[in-house]
Amino acid sequence: MRLVVQRVDNASVTTEKGVIGKIDKGFLVLLGVTHSDTKETADFLVKKLCNLRVFKDENDKMNLSVKDIDGELLIVSQFTLYADCKKGNRPSFVDSANPEYANELYEYFVEKCRSEVKKVETGEFGAHMDVSLLNSGPVTIILEK
Repeated sequence: MRLVVQRVDNASVTTEKGVIGKIDKGFLVLLGVTHSDTKETADFLVKKLCNLRVFKDENDKMNLSVKDIDGELLIVSQFTLYADCKKGNRPSFVDSANPEYANELYEYFVEKCRSEVKKVETGEFGAHMDVSLLNSGPVTIILEK
């Protein structure tokens, strides 16, 4: 499982239906699933994500977690995080989990996050989405297990 975590002042995801997920201060999380990922992988990364100390404290140090600041999460599935571009110019996605399994783990990850953080919004698995964000810092971190 691979996460691209961006500290944001706000973020939203839009489909043909309109805005389907929107947050204020917190994390925009792009989440990719590979074949070997399990619920244990997701559990580990949920804890890592929700306790990641990259928000500024009263001394202007990155020392607070999304939970500490009562922040929000916007979690968007993104199979292209497992693109392999080693050969040629057209990416291979053989390392991405099949959609049924990936969606199962994505939904599990979201539910686990909801037990840690008050507001968790999502994209729509498998849909074409437009993601907007105001990256704060910028702070972008890749988490993987």
